Amino acid sequence: MLDLNEERNIFSQGYEFIGGIDEAGRGPLAGPVVAACVIVDKNFNINHNELKSIKDSKKLTPKKREELFTLIREKFIEVGVGICDHETIDRINVLQATFLAMKKAISSLKQKPDYIILDGGLKIPNTSYEQKNIIRGDELIFTIAAASIIAKVTRDRIMLKAHEVYPQYCFDQHKGYGTKLHLERLEKYGPCLIHRKSFRPVKKAINQ
Repeated sequence: MLDLNEERNIFSQGYEFIGGIDEAGRGPLAGPVVAACVIVDKNFNINHNELKSIKDSKKLTPKKREELFTLIREKFIEVGVGICDHETIDRINVLQATFLAMKKAISSLKQKPDYIILDGGLKIPNTSYEQKNIIRGDELIFTIAAASIIAKVTRDRIMLKAHEVYPQYCFDQHKGYGTKLHLERLEKYGPCLIHRKSFRPVKKAINQ
């Protein structure tokens, strides 16, 4: 079970609101990248049994993620989401689009954090927020894990809607990731509107 030790250490330095940030969708060949920021204050506790189930979204079933998605939105002070679509990814590259999605997630919040912690090896550039990046943060840090669930569920829902528009690609099964099935469909049908044309397998499909 994840604890709040990292968050409490930050609160002990005088900060009042922490934003835990993570993203979903850097790797897929289609669809957006989605970032989420969840806000806690020093009075926040993991006092609800189901909150104790929060962990890296990749280690949860889709059903469990959906349940926790609703709970996180109820129990946390605030939840913000930022989305950058395939066109933005192609224009500025996926890493910069990820940072932009994170900034959008923070901007969407009424209660801004005074400290942010995020998953990964890089800090968000060109921001005035105090921040700390934590490698494997989605596995180790409670608020980052919560953000990973919000980001993952939000993006999966977008890709399920995309499946209704482009059923031939089976987005409901792989959510845009480069699975064997997806690559086969990409080769057969060519890219659709939401494919990332700057990604190598999509470029290859265009050239064919």
